[in-house]
Amino acid sequence: MFWALCQKPHEDLETLYLFLAVQCRRSKRKLRRFSNNPGLRFKWDCPMNSCEIPPDDDDFSLPEGEEDLVRTVQTVRDQAEDSFSPRSVLTTQRPVSHRPEVVDDFVRNFLIKMGMMKTLECFQTEWYEMMQKGLLSAEVAGFVPDIYAHNQMLETEIKSLKKQVETYKLAASKAKEAMVKLYKERDFHKMHHKRVAQEKNKLINDLKKLKEHYTSYEPLLRQLHEKYETVLRQKMLISLERDRAVGQVTGLQATLRNLESGHKVEVSLKKEESKNKKEMGPTQKAIKEAREKELLQEGVAPYSPEKDPNKQIGKRHPKDSEFPPDTKVNPRLVQLKGKNSRLKLDGYRLSNTLKVHELAVSCLALHPRKEILVTASDDRLWKMWDIPSGNIIMTGEGHTDWLAGCCFHPKGTKLATVSGDKTVRLWDFSKSECILTLEGHAQAVWGCSWHSCGDFLASCSLDGNSKIWDLNSERCRYTMRGHMDSVNSIEFLPYSNIVLTSSADKTLSLWDARMGLCAQTFYGHLHSCNHAAFNMKGDTIASCDSYGVLKLWDVRKAVAMLSTDAGPHPGNQVAFHPSGQLVSLASNDGSVKLLPLSSTKLESLDGHEDDVQCVTFNHNGDYLISGGSDGTVRIWS
Repeated sequence: MFWALCQKPHEDLETLYLFLAVQCRRSKRKLRRFSNNPGLRFKWDCPMNSCEIPPDDDDFSLPEGEEDLVRTVQTVRDQAEDSFSPRSVLTTQRPVSHRPEVVDDFVRNFLIKMGMMKTLECFQTEWYEMMQKGLLSAEVAGFVPDIYAHNQMLETEIKSLKKQVETYKLAASKAKEAMVKLYKERDFHKMHHKRVAQEKNKLINDLKKLKEHYTSYEPLLRQLHEKYETVLRQKMLISLERDRAVGQVTGLQATLRNLESGHKVEVSLKKEESKNKKEMGPTQKAIKEAREKELLQEGVAPYSPEKDPNKQIGKRHPKDSEFPPDTKVNPRLVQLKGKNSRLKLDGYRLSNTLKVHELAVSCLALHPRKEILVTASDDRLWKMWDIPSGNIIMTGEGHTDWLAGCCFHPKGTKLATVSGDKTVRLWDFSKSECILTLEGHAQAVWGCSWHSCGDFLASCSLDGNSKIWDLNSERCRYTMRGHMDSVNSIEFLPYSNIVLTSSADKTLSLWDARMGLCAQTFYGHLHSCNHAAFNMKGDTIASCDSYGVLKLWDVRKAVAMLSTDAGPHPGNQVAFHPSGQLVSLASNDGSVKLLPLSSTKLESLDGHEDDVQCVTFNHNGDYLISGGSDGTVRIWS
């Protein structure tokens, strides 16, 4: 019967619980027989006590002999409905909660289900006896675990673990693909490295072969050089013999004419001698007079270049300009004296920075009258700027190599630039184009300078020569030879015909531009001279060399007045303050050095991010301008 009730729907659960309560009551009555024993005290602790059942009523009894389960259940149900009708309304409104089953209830239910009533009575007797004695712990008398809930929890964990496994599998597959890709890249780079190593070894072998091949050319080159020198000497001898033969022929012709016309030859010879004496120096005049005496003693007339059709050196170009006399005075000296230009006591500070070129700034040039600056750079361009605002005015392009120097025409209407392409170019601002290109240097041209009259331009080159160009005749008037190495800078003394050059042969030289002759040489530098400049008065020269040594020279005595070591970095350019009491030096350590002549204590202006290539003062000395390899121009005021 109990199993039949368990198989019915949920509305019979209450009936089942009532039935179990009745059974418990019967069991309790049966246990009363043991109450006569004073040693036993049973405490009724049935879980069914939580269920409310009708109180004991003497009138309530079951008919004897009716042990039918159905009638019993029906009787219990009727009694419960009569006594608990108001309370059941309240209980039905409560939510049903699932409570786990207790261990002893689980055992009772199992025994009842199996019909083992005797075993059930024995279990209850022993269970309550142990409980009364306190032999049962709370863990043993706890709840029976719900296997279905536990299984559901395990299934949830299994699903979660499966998802994690799938995620790990996906990550592992991705890692495997990445590893395969890395292996392929590694193999590729290994092959590339092997190929590069093979090419490197091949290039090394080729270089060794080329070195061996070129070493075999050295003796041949020496032989060719010796042959060249021999041929050159033979050429000079032949030219001398030819000149002598031509002189003999002209002498014979003169003697023949002399026999016919008397003394006409003597008069012409005297005129030629007077002309040659005016054009030649004292040494050349003495040599020529001695030669003419020998020729006259031999009965041969002297050689005249004017009569030689192959040599017309003595003839002047019709457009050649005349050098002005050295009698003018620099008018800026009077202006500076009137303004009482003096040095600032608080020194110079960086006031403006202009990004003017992408590559190094190699030269700076100031307009003679206006606040205009021209910069030349290694990017083959020159640019004109308004300072100190930094607005660009004009850009010039035309050189095929880096620019090394630039200089304004004294009138400010033209600009001369020199470049590594071996040319000197003249630019006209009114036409906005290059109007003249002067060629003649064998190697790169380092610098240029204008004569104060504006008709002559001086340039210096890596080939060791300097040239004086006549812009009216557009030709080279003189080539000044004398330095044994590259001429690194050149400068005209203002309102004078004197030219100052500095060379890599560790010397400075003063030249007379009218004749192209060296007038004075300054010795004292131990390393290559990079630049030299006059002060405003023209009585002092400042120079710097490749080890940063700065020297001041007395032009009249040709000796060094002051020597200061600003190294070990090279000094690239020097400039005098208009007052002549301060010298600035562009250094390769990224700073501008200042040397006050009153204290001779070297100061430094830091701000450039790379080498400082050029430096100059403005005409009033109010601010200093520097250009560097970082492509910037910095104004210090």
